[in-house]
Amino acid sequence: MSESLPPGVQVSQSKVEELIGRPVDDLSHYRRALTHRSLLRVHPTHEFQSNERLEFLGDALLDVFVGEVLYDRFPDKDEGALTRLRARLVSERPLATYARRLDLGTHLLMSQNAAEGEGRDNPSILADAFEALVGAVYLDLGYEAARAFIQQQVLAPLDLREVATRDENYKSQLLEHLQAEGRPQPTYHVVRETGPSHDKTFTVEVQVDDTAYERGTAGSKQDAEQQAARRTLTEITADAPTR
Repeated sequence: MSESLPPGVQVSQSKVEELIGRPVDDLSHYRRALTHRSLLRVHPTHEFQSNERLEFLGDALLDVFVGEVLYDRFPDKDEGALTRLRARLVSERPLATYARRLDLGTHLLMSQNAAEGEGRDNPSILADAFEALVGAVYLDLGYEAARAFIQQQVLAPLDLREVATRDENYKSQLLEHLQAEGRPQPTYHVVRETGPSHDKTFTVEVQVDDTAYERGTAGSKQDAEQQAARRTLTEITADAPTR
C-alpha cells in the first residue's frame, strides 16, 4: 500500500533490503528506524514517528543477543568482565562504527539543518539509528532475523578473543592503582562543555584528594573520563619511584 508522503522522506525498499541483506515485509518499520526526530519539526502536520522507541527496543535486543554470545564464548569470565566486554561492543562508539560500515548516515531522514550540522556522521545519531534498525528487523522479520543481522553486522567482523584481552577501562585501572597505594578514589569533573546540543564536546578533569590531574576531551563524558584517566595513570606511574 503506497502512502502519501512529503518529498524527500521516501524510503526505497531495495535500499532497505540492501542494508538488511534480505527481503523485508513491512517498509514502515524501516522508515521509522531511519527517521531522526528533527524531521518531525519540519513536517508538523504529518504523522511521523521518530526512531526513538525503536532505538529502545534495539538497544535491549543488542544487550540480549550479544550478552548471550559472550556468556557462551567466555565461561571463565565473571559478571563484571562480561558487562565491560559487552560495553565495548554495543556502546555508542562501536555502534556508530557499525552504522558507518553500512553507510547508514546517507539513508537517514532528517531536517536540512540537522544534515548541514553534520548530523549524518554524528556518532550519537548513528548509534541510535543502528539500534533502531535492529528493532525494525525484529518487528518485521522476527527474533532469528534480528539475531542474524546482529551476528553479521556486530559479531562476525570481530575477533572476540582479541577484544576480550584489550583492556580499555582506564578508569578501573586508575582506581585499582590508587587503592593499591592507599590513596582516595578519583573523581571526575566536567570543566568545559562546548558545541550544539546534538554534538557536544566535553572536557573532563581527574581529581584525587583535591589535587587536579590530567584532562580528557571527547564527544561523550564517558570517553572524556577514560581519556583523562589514561593520561593520569601515565603521569602518576611515571612519577612513581622504582623499587
